[in-house]
Amino acid sequence: MNVADWKKTFFLVIFAFNSFMAQQTVSGRITDDDGVDLSSVIVINMSTDQKTSSNAMGMFSIEASPNDELRFVKADFNRVSTRVLINGYNPQLLVTMIPIPRDVGEVKIVKKPTGDLETDSRLAAKIDKGEIVQQAVGLPQPVGKMREKPAEVKKVLLPILLGSLDVQGTYDLISGKARRQKRQYRYDDLQEHIMWVRNRVDNEYFTKAGIPEERISEFIQYSFEVKPQVRTYVKAKNLAGTLLRMEETMPVYLERLKQRKNGSISKLGE
Repeated sequence: MNVADWKKTFFLVIFAFNSFMAQQTVSGRITDDDGVDLSSVIVINMSTDQKTSSNAMGMFSIEASPNDELRFVKADFNRVSTRVLINGYNPQLLVTMIPIPRDVGEVKIVKKPTGDLETDSRLAAKIDKGEIVQQAVGLPQPVGKMREKPAEVKKVLLPILLGSLDVQGTYDLISGKARRQKRQYRYDDLQEHIMWVRNRVDNEYFTKAGIPEERISEFIQYSFEVKPQVRTYVKAKNLAGTLLRMEETMPVYLERLKQRKNGSISKLGE
């Protein structure tokens, strides 16, 4: 790459950075597929990590720069993403969110596992009708998730050594976008795996074991951290294995809850 090309690239990076800094207020309305206003939809600017939520009329506003990605998230609805301020145009957005179809082919677990693998596997067994139909007609499985791949340092630096430059990749690394993407994807995956368990296991399963209802998600995340095999079973959609491995972490978690509660009582008594 000659000096002229380097100068041209440098000015492109400066221009992109200036565009990034030129934030504007983006506003819009969020509805479902029947046109009903959706409130409490979380709106995330993926470039800045700024968050807001829609009001009772489905309206929202958030700061954004040209080409920022806005992500719209609400329980029981498919996630929506869109780019804003393309070519400097700032129209009011109309975002339509589609409800996630309810899986009626699975059975919720309300009984506590007995500890016998054969019995508990039968207890936790589920019939996924969609999967049966898919296998019967030979439909292909989806490959991965539809996500923008974050820039990686080695894949950006290597072309530079060979005399070329990935301007977008370089900008993503410098601005911190790639790091924010990776952090957001990890968070999204964690929440998805927690909800996979909660959607299949009744709260009573946990409360009977001594876990307060408001701490169920916390416990599931704890089990992922102290026994990674739990999450491995979740990824494999193996509910029986998930429950059996998760139960192994319950005694320690409950003991920690007890210690935390006793510690709070001691402080109050001082």
